[in-house]
Amino acid sequence: MRKARDLKLLDAIDAFPRVSFEGRMWRIVREGRDPTLGSASQSRWCNGQFDVLYTSAERDGAIAEIHALLSQQPVFPSRVIWNCYELDVRSAKTLCLPDRPTLEQLGVDTSAYRERRYDQTQRIADAAFFLGFDGMTAPSARWECQSLVLFTDRLAPDDIRSRSDRGVQIDWDMWRREHQRKP
Repeated sequence: MRKARDLKLLDAIDAFPRVSFEGRMWRIVREGRDPTLGSASQSRWCNGQFDVLYTSAERDGAIAEIHALLSQQPVFPSRVIWNCYELDVRSAKTLCLPDRPTLEQLGVDTSAYRERRYDQTQRIADAAFFLGFDGMTAPSARWECQSLVLFTDRLAPDDIRSRSDRGVQIDWDMWRREHQRKP
């Protein structure tokens, strides 16, 4: 049974403007996966009830998010090939959460934002989806940039286009050597 949505959170999110977005974003996917397809997941901005497509305003931001996910495994996967794609994205009703103080106003413990504590962020995304937003921006948990999470059910197929048919393969060893810093 589904838990009732928090009415105060719904009101707070509904007070945000619906902002249009058009621009270039970055996405990392396993080889063979279409970079324009979303999916339902149990992740920071999805409770598994709708399809999302995660993108980043910076190439290294997209890579850092996937690297953090893969680094949680007992052995970093070396046989799976991951490719980076540059996407052209368009949305009409985006929820913009520009910084950590804004997230705090919505009940997110930003001191633990890098951790995988998703309860409140999932509630925020669920409320945004319920209220008709077609995506949302929020600070990346892994890099100093913005993430754009698109609710793919709310977008037309041509709202997300890859700039090329082939992505650029990620060399994880080289990326780690070049980016030993944390945001």
